[in-house]
Amino acid sequence: MKAIVNVALKQGVLDDQGKATHHALDTLGFKEVVKDVRIGKQIIIELNSSSKENAKAEVTNMCEKLLANTVIEDYEIEIVG
Repeated sequence: MKAIVNVALKQGVLDDQGKATHHALDTLGFKEVVKDVRIGKQIIIELNSSSKENAKAEVTNMCEKLLANTVIEDYEIEIVG
């Protein structure tokens, strides 16, 4: 079983990397196409778990304790397999 965790800054938190990337895309000619850019991270975890419910609970615990700074970041968990 695999967990895919996407972590990104919460709305309202300044995303310097996203802003820089947006500016670079504008410079490269994508100004009319790109409205906003937010940079995040994806964490893929191989799990030893017998059920999706247990896996999601364990990964949620991992996110709350280590993988995400819940003060400024949101996370989404997808359990596959």
